[in-house]
Amino acid sequence: MNRSFLSQYGAEIGTLAIEHLWLTGAAMLFAAAIAIPAGIWLTRSPRWAKPVIGITNVLQTIPSLAMFGFLLPLPWLGERAARIAIIALTAYALLPILRNTYAGIRSIDPTLIEVARAIGLTNRQRLFKIELPLAASFIFAGLRTATVTCIGIATIAAAVGAGGLGELIFRGVASVDNRLVLAGAVPAALLALIADGALGLLEKRFKVPAPESARP
Repeated sequence: MNRSFLSQYGAEIGTLAIEHLWLTGAAMLFAAAIAIPAGIWLTRSPRWAKPVIGITNVLQTIPSLAMFGFLLPLPWLGERAARIAIIALTAYALLPILRNTYAGIRSIDPTLIEVARAIGLTNRQRLFKIELPLAASFIFAGLRTATVTCIGIATIAAAVGAGGLGELIFRGVASVDNRLVLAGAVPAALLALIADGALGLLEKRFKVPAPESARP
């Protein structure tokens, strides 16, 4: 991409990158708000773990274009392409967050849980003081995977008119212009790398050791 190309498309690339971030950010907020509480609930009701995780597995296997196509005819959703994109991206982000939240809490040494009960911690205290801090690395790993996945799949959202960097990719493919393809693909890849790195830093910042009183 030369200077004249960047001067011609630079502003559009910036606008589409912001749209891309908005779609991905909204989807990740919804996915985390659903999957983290659901993962916690599954640790309390493990008999539901296989069917619930199985359903999210099925959602993950649906091709992205097919997912957008399924949502288009639905009332309310089909009226705005951004809604379709956010719902589809949320569905794709559920599995890694849900599975990692469940696996992280389930992997905690049962001895720590017994000690927490013995010293009189309530279920809520046990969750926030022991289980979530110890499972934080698992949960953040799920968030990182889901975020990178969403940023990649969000490029397909342009197929239903939801905007984002995928618009440049589709236009480049249609006009056989590799510069337009790269103008959409390279910023999307950079966004994924930046998001992954930022969540990695947050993982290190919020990883809290087990409380002294809860250690055997």
